Amino acid sequence: MASSIAETIAALRRPATAVLDHVGRGAQIVVNSFNGEPATVLDALEAGGDRLSDVRLHQMLAPRPRPSIEGKVPGLRHVSWFLSPATREAFHAGHCDLVPNNFSDVPRLLRRSAAPDLVVASVSPPAGPGYFSLGTDATYTAAFIGEVPFFVEVNAQMPRTYGANQLHVNDVVGWCEANRPLVVPPSPEVSARDRAIAALVAERIPDGATLQIGIGAVPDMVLASLGDHRELGVHTEVFGSGFVDLAEQGVITGTRKATHRGKIVTTGCLGTQRLYDFVADNPGVEFHPVDYTNDPWIIAREPVFRAVNATLEVDFLGQCASESLGSEYFSSSGGQPDYARGAIMSENGAAFIVLHSATHDDTVSRIVPQLQPGAAVTTFKNIVDNVVTEYGVAELRGATIAERARRLIAVAHPAFRDELTVQARDLGYL
Repeated sequence: MASSIAETIAALRRPATAVLDHVGRGAQIVVNSFNGEPATVLDALEAGGDRLSDVRLHQMLAPRPRPSIEGKVPGLRHVSWFLSPATREAFHAGHCDLVPNNFSDVPRLLRRSAAPDLVVASVSPPAGPGYFSLGTDATYTAAFIGEVPFFVEVNAQMPRTYGANQLHVNDVVGWCEANRPLVVPPSPEVSARDRAIAALVAERIPDGATLQIGIGAVPDMVLASLGDHRELGVHTEVFGSGFVDLAEQGVITGTRKATHRGKIVTTGCLGTQRLYDFVADNPGVEFHPVDYTNDPWIIAREPVFRAVNATLEVDFLGQCASESLGSEYFSSSGGQPDYARGAIMSENGAAFIVLHSATHDDTVSRIVPQLQPGAAVTTFKNIVDNVVTEYGVAELRGATIAERARRLIAVAHPAFRDELTVQARDLGYL
């Protein structure tokens, strides 16, 4: 007689060390991101490192430092797809690797370059007819459901969420238990500059727009400024805490969306416990793989899209360095280029790149003639739409190089505008 779903689930319960039975020499393992990281499973892999050889762990945004990240487990090599505070020093020291990418392309790149053998993730407890949920982080791992076997950690505190993030027990080779609170990042400090930038962006968001807004001081202030709006929709990479008030106030309804009407669509969420409680068992929030949420063609189907993302430095051509200052890497491209392109492809869409006009002490301009040597161009000049500082909005799309230079100088810190004008002339831009 065939076993029941409940019996199948019970039979697959294992200690975390059982993951080692599914990892051979040269194995390529995909590890879910941030709160989706299965800490107990990674602990077991590191503890059993003497049994492993040439195994690679592929992960974006590691939430905490680990011996394998720091190159201290000979059988394991960490491959980062987006640097975090837990991986930056290790990368600069040569202990782990970094793969340049656009977030939307990560599943495809992993298939081509790594051909994964196993996915490890933290999931919600099983429910219904044998389904686990990937909880707060569908991201790139959801793209491998049905393709690659999963070994999962069932975290009692992981919220059950909905969307294309449902993992059936038939795709699981083993699971272990955990009971661990989700990470709640510290609230960002908000400055007068942040408030000024947010106000400039908020006044350019009409009723009925579909939003992609990241996490951080400016995004939170933008969302806090939208309380009088109506019928907003959400199709975003990261669903942050700032959206919750708007959803509970009835500002976010999604009724004018062209796709997933009435639904909030995201690939991950990160924020407060209130946020995690909001997405738990909430069919109004759908988590989808990043190759769907960040696909520019999908984004462009929304007729009035607004994308808001931050950068570190912008040059006179409009090139945005969002992941490094010079050759010093801080992060990676993430979804910024995906949403910048999707927003301008939207019929009445617009994208905003936000940054302070200068460093915190006003000694270095963030609007520059040329990016620093070695800088990685995250969002290139042809798809940059609007650049926003606390001094205004520089509309770049369709503008000549001379117009771009003038408009960017106009939103630069006043202390640098004369010098920047001279430099623009020296470059032949003015």
